[in-house]
Amino acid sequence: MSAPLHIVGLGPGAGGLLTPDATAALEASKVIAGYGAYLDLLPGLRSSGRRIISTGMGGEMKRVRLAMDCALGGEETSLVCSGDPGIYALAGLALEMLERRNLSVFDFPLHIVPGVPALCAAAALLGAPLCHDFACISLSDLLTPLERIILRLECALRGDFVVVLHNPRSARRTEPWEKALDIARALRAPACPAGIVRNAFRPGQRARIATLAELEDGEVDMFTLVVIGNSESRILPVRGADGETSTDWEKGARMLTPRGYLGKYG
Repeated sequence: MSAPLHIVGLGPGAGGLLTPDATAALEASKVIAGYGAYLDLLPGLRSSGRRIISTGMGGEMKRVRLAMDCALGGEETSLVCSGDPGIYALAGLALEMLERRNLSVFDFPLHIVPGVPALCAAAALLGAPLCHDFACISLSDLLTPLERIILRLECALRGDFVVVLHNPRSARRTEPWEKALDIARALRAPACPAGIVRNAFRPGQRARIATLAELEDGEVDMFTLVVIGNSESRILPVRGADGETSTDWEKGARMLTPRGYLGKYG
């Protein structure tokens, strides 16, 4: 008889942002499967006595298959993802593989446990850049043709959406980021604010608020999210003890995209 398979969102990595439902699913599971770096976000897991299935980058198909096999074999299993499992993660692949096996959530107990998405963690650090309509676009062309990514980016920028860029750049994959930056600079004002967050709520966390004109090619990688403001986004400077204002995030400056309350209700 099959046991439950939980697709668990770990959130951005900080223990305080792991939801109670995610914790309960992990504690109930005899098997925990995931990408090695994500498993390391769970203190004490490797000494907990649970069976651990760890695969590297590119091992997503194997990871989901093995987790599903464990649950079908009667072992309650959690398949962990960073952030939310339904955003650039494995909930979709798990459902596809259920479909391929002619199973459904009605005859196979699969539970998707939501987590705090990376874009929400990054936005919280930056201030309030997502308080109006936004679009989220991954620049990874591993599974999506670059031409389609660029088309989506252009449409979002022309529609005046705030744009969140996932997976902007890797050591070998630089072209998507370079093209995205060129397009953003062509369709947004040079002073348009942009937030850069690396490892939000994880060790090595870094955040910076700049303008599009100030963004540098080499300051992003696969652990970075970039938030490009819309026509109403702005940087809220902070005034220091000396009376000077600063747009430095480290000193307290933040990024804001107004929802429109003050304009309507005053």
